[in-house]
Amino acid sequence: MGTPTTIRDLIGAGAALGASALGAPGRSDLSYAQLTRLIEETRARLRRVGGGPTSRVALVLPNGPELAAAVLAVAAGAAAAPLNPAYRRAEFEFFLDDLEADALIVEQGSTSPAIDAARARGMTVLELRAMSAAPAGAFTLEGATPEPAGVTAEPTGEDIALLLHTSGTTARPKLVPLRQKNLTASARHIAATLRLTPEDRCLNIMPLFHIHGLIGALLASLAAGASVSCAPGFNALKFFSWLKAVRPSWYSAVPTMHQAILARAQRNRPSGEGLRLVRSSSASLAPATLADLEALFACPVIESYGMTEAAHQMTSNPLPPGRRKPGSVGLPAGPEVAIMDDANRLLEPGAIGEVVIRGPNVMTGYARNPEANAEAFTHGWFRTGDQGAFDADGCLTLTGRLKEIINRGGEKIAPKEVDEILAGHPAVAQAVAFAVPHPKLGQDIAAAVVLRKRGSADERALRDFAAERLAAFKVPRRILILERLPTGATGKVQRAALAKTLGLDG
Repeated sequence: MGTPTTIRDLIGAGAALGASALGAPGRSDLSYAQLTRLIEETRARLRRVGGGPTSRVALVLPNGPELAAAVLAVAAGAAAAPLNPAYRRAEFEFFLDDLEADALIVEQGSTSPAIDAARARGMTVLELRAMSAAPAGAFTLEGATPEPAGVTAEPTGEDIALLLHTSGTTARPKLVPLRQKNLTASARHIAATLRLTPEDRCLNIMPLFHIHGLIGALLASLAAGASVSCAPGFNALKFFSWLKAVRPSWYSAVPTMHQAILARAQRNRPSGEGLRLVRSSSASLAPATLADLEALFACPVIESYGMTEAAHQMTSNPLPPGRRKPGSVGLPAGPEVAIMDDANRLLEPGAIGEVVIRGPNVMTGYARNPEANAEAFTHGWFRTGDQGAFDADGCLTLTGRLKEIINRGGEKIAPKEVDEILAGHPAVAQAVAFAVPHPKLGQDIAAAVVLRKRGSADERALRDFAAERLAAFKVPRRILILERLPTGATGKVQRAALAKTLGLDG
């Protein structure tokens, strides 16, 4: 068999190498053979209710091995769209509409507002029943009446396997369709960078509705025939007990998680857990944090740079004996990476410009968004919106963000989405959300509002209003009520300068 270009073939190739595929702390493992059967059973179940390569299936499930197995099984035969269970009804309505979803999978007994949102749209709703006595990740799908003639088409590398939203500078998140071949390429890139083998075991503490956990931990491991133990989300209080129970060879996390782990280290000194490496991605890792992690675990810490549009990894610091540079996101590790100026010219090392990429893991374009695609692609290169430069050794250092995305500890927030929600309050005339510095998260979100002449609302009321309509991580931690919004020379609100203008930059 040649290089796998579909999820099904990638897992089949991994099955030829490894025995255990999925696990969870305190539970028995699901073997590659069992995972393969589960994928085939799920694909058959979806086909019987009309699901096929062009179908779009949303998943609203808690983090853990069942979500991991379900995403893999759905993506092997259709387009999987895992959504954050913390979303509110209005958010689910937007995402389900934007996905043009055909079906929704929830856990048995779920009361998620996604269910009513799906049924109001005439979608098929399936319930995932975890099998408690079976290995981690085993499940069955129940609900919906089978159709007389099911779908028989098989997905190819060109078919969409994963649909994820990414926040941008527009008012609403953009939809990123990642093809089977994008995901398999990225998984192979990461497995090669980390030198994963069937002997490796990853402890996944990342949410599996983000690209980092889905590809950086889960699919990269399976591409190498390695195994993944899926924790039920991140919990710093349980992390060290998970290490002892799972005995992984590596884990991947965002810097805020690493910082929380370090904060617990004095009470939970690791003793021979044997980590081969620690990986960090999704936000900048402070050199001091990197040094503390390496001292704690006595292994190299590898910082990588990724984004949803690239199916995660773009660059990475290498494992020893390669040179790791704290503060740098390393060498190109999959796609081609270059620096481009405003005149669309590629720049030499040392020159600062916009980071651009192209390669087999990079999406071909946002869904139904020609304006965004026209801005994002130049001569076949995808413009990341990040600013940086290569040094003489070919290592990339990021110097800032060109876009207005707020990066709250790895959670990306489109500020204009928050603007719209706050502006929907009957007392609010204007609203603008913006980033403020945070000592641990890197950035947090604040907002400034101007009330209507006869409007009445205080900060608490506005935060409560936002909390009813936004996931918790998107709710501004500070809301300033002003007589007017500060503007620049052109009369426009300068979002990037608001923190400094309003004295919230220190």
